[in-house]
Amino acid sequence: MTAPVVVILAAGQGTRMRSATPKLLHPLCGRPLLAWTVDAARAAGAAKVVVVGGPDRALAPGLPEEVVLAVQQEPRGTADAVLAAAGEIDRAAPVVVLNGDVPLVTGETLRELVAAHERAGAAATMLTTVLPDPSGYGRVVRGADGAVERVVETKKPGDATPQELEIREINGGVYAFAGGDLLDALGEVGCDNAQGELYLPDVLPILRARGRTVAAHLVDDPAIALGVNDRGDLARVRAEAQRRIHARLMAAGVTIVDPGSTVIDAGVEIGADTVVEPFCTLHGATRVGGGCRIGPQTTLIDTTLGDGVTVPHSYLTSATVHDGGSVGPYAYLRPGALLREGAKVGTFVEVKNSDVGAGTKVPHLSYIGDADIGPGSNLGAGTITANYDGARKHRTVIGARVKGGVDTAFVAPVTVGDDAWTAAGSVITQDVPDGALGIARSRQHTVERYNERKSNKEIEEQWPRKS
Repeated sequence: MTAPVVVILAAGQGTRMRSATPKLLHPLCGRPLLAWTVDAARAAGAAKVVVVGGPDRALAPGLPEEVVLAVQQEPRGTADAVLAAAGEIDRAAPVVVLNGDVPLVTGETLRELVAAHERAGAAATMLTTVLPDPSGYGRVVRGADGAVERVVETKKPGDATPQELEIREINGGVYAFAGGDLLDALGEVGCDNAQGELYLPDVLPILRARGRTVAAHLVDDPAIALGVNDRGDLARVRAEAQRRIHARLMAAGVTIVDPGSTVIDAGVEIGADTVVEPFCTLHGATRVGGGCRIGPQTTLIDTTLGDGVTVPHSYLTSATVHDGGSVGPYAYLRPGALLREGAKVGTFVEVKNSDVGAGTKVPHLSYIGDADIGPGSNLGAGTITANYDGARKHRTVIGARVKGGVDTAFVAPVTVGDDAWTAAGSVITQDVPDGALGIARSRQHTVERYNERKSNKEIEEQWPRKS
């Protein structure tokens, strides 16, 4: 197959989205809409990818470096948009043209289209499918020989006849052209339609009139016609995209207990024998190893988990958990949190920008921020690393095999040596040497027989009640 030039039409205003964000930059399962078609073009082996955008160049910041942006100065229709990219089209190579708001077209589908186009020796080959309800789509009108005569748009009353509206084969909005034939025909496209625009499908009858073949590549995938014009369309496309993501992961050995309640972005990777419980969301560049158990009700954002990790009822963002780690329930791992092999962060524990050593446990009700903890340590309930002095952040260093008592506050910067201990209720402000016990609390004062003597004047004078 000859590597095609792929032209993606993305200059539409997207006014029906009712959004300050350009339509094609709205996210779909973790990627902008436009990224789906760009990725499909790359997967199809495109020699060049050209995106046609508007004069505001709003799409430019999100495009990969190797993608070319062509500008359509005025919104004059799809044929005019292709003309805006004419300088990037190779007359001797096939050209694939598709809309940027039809994100479910795959690289495999584009490769098959180009292959069918070359086999047919056609000037143009269009991707079509049959819909039970083709309302709103351009209808494919075929001649007696089965070849495509034209595509009739149905956006406005008067664009199509009643007979043409009965046709259920629709234009998928994806075309393969011979580059030279396309460029020659674009100059003859007129605007005799209800909207006064230059429609790309009008190239097809021009090519037929020149005796060139216009073929159709019919596919049994109605999803290629799922375009996004408004937020309702986006929700429908998202449902299908999510179904495909789930199907791919389950085919690879992942158990998704309830797909209907599980959200997984397109870029997420999950290893075999991992179980994803209901009401989990996995976003961004998340990587999950094999044999893990995620959820229920867990959120992972740009997080990396090793093999055999368990994370019930927790929220992790830009965190890393090595093999055998345990997080939660109800834990919060913030950016820079690193749990090494077999480490445990338990119930109602928050960790930020900290390295928790192998086998170390922070079981419950603690905040660990800007800390380095060695292997095999155990920090009691209510442990706090006081890392902020009001102006700067400071680090706490806790060694290996440290036993931290409950309700211990480490006031950074402070270092606790290997095999050290801290007493419960301590506020550690000075370094604790290896093997030492740090005690930092006031002495307890006990008033004997206080209950019997509480009405005694001496007790009242010594321990006055607060008014």
